[in-house]
Amino acid sequence: MPIIRILPHAELCPQGDTIEATAGTSVCEALLENGIAIEHACEMSCACTTCHVVVKEGLDSLGEIDESEEDLLDRAWGLTPTSRLSCQAIVSNQDITIELPKYTINHARENH
Repeated sequence: MPIIRILPHAELCPQGDTIEATAGTSVCEALLENGIAIEHACEMSCACTTCHVVVKEGLDSLGEIDESEEDLLDRAWGLTPTSRLSCQAIVSNQDITIELPKYTINHARENH
């Protein structure tokens, strides 16, 4: 089972974490299933950028990015060349390392 390493984040994951994910699930689903409350205001329908993550290792192992995701990422806070929407980033059989950005485009955090 692939591993997702989450780098420390002041609110969502203060110490960082390592979780197992089932190949074929999205990074967002894996985080939520393991108690990491990443925002996902559009309920994982690729309609916002609140679930934006920065992939530090393993970017090439994730499912391919499509045009809809690329267009939305242009509006993400803290965009990098390795940014992905976690609801669209599908885990393969390889481990990845991600960083949760400090902010999202939402001014107030959703209570999911």
